[in-house]
Amino acid sequence: MSYDVHINRQDISALFDLKGDQDALRRWCGQSLPEFPDAANRLSSSEGATLYSIGRNHWILRAEFQREEALLAALKPDSAPADISIVRISDTLTFFGVTGPDCADIMSIACPLDLHPAVFGETTASFTEVFGLKALVRRLPGGFEFAVEQSFGDMIADYLARASGASTKKETGL
Repeated sequence: MSYDVHINRQDISALFDLKGDQDALRRWCGQSLPEFPDAANRLSSSEGATLYSIGRNHWILRAEFQREEALLAALKPDSAPADISIVRISDTLTFFGVTGPDCADIMSIACPLDLHPAVFGETTASFTEVFGLKALVRRLPGGFEFAVEQSFGDMIADYLARASGASTKKETGL
């Protein structure tokens, strides 16, 4: 069976792992961060940057890769105070977009999480599994986006092509 989906392996993103008290991070990072999400497993976006709440006092900051050096200069991870941690992790995650009329079907094959809009809304982001691997999942307009550890990127691209019913990875846009 073939599904009506578009699968896109995205370009590398600038990513930073942030840990510590929100107030301490805000004082150190200033306006370099979007507003902190209002609850756990949520995200907030502003000016091309997204902040994912992934645990107690734990966030991932994501922006276009072209902004990585500017963010590195603004966040100053090497000189951050001892009560916070800022680590560049840009080379650790590969993001995929799954969009189209049948995207929920593909995600139900790949992911055990209930992704129904009533449960998993526009600002929801959560770690779960995709094809048995730890993955950060969020909703996009018209679909979903997820990230896995980058060394599994080719394997996940293959799994997505097979799940979508495409005869080649090229048909999925991978």
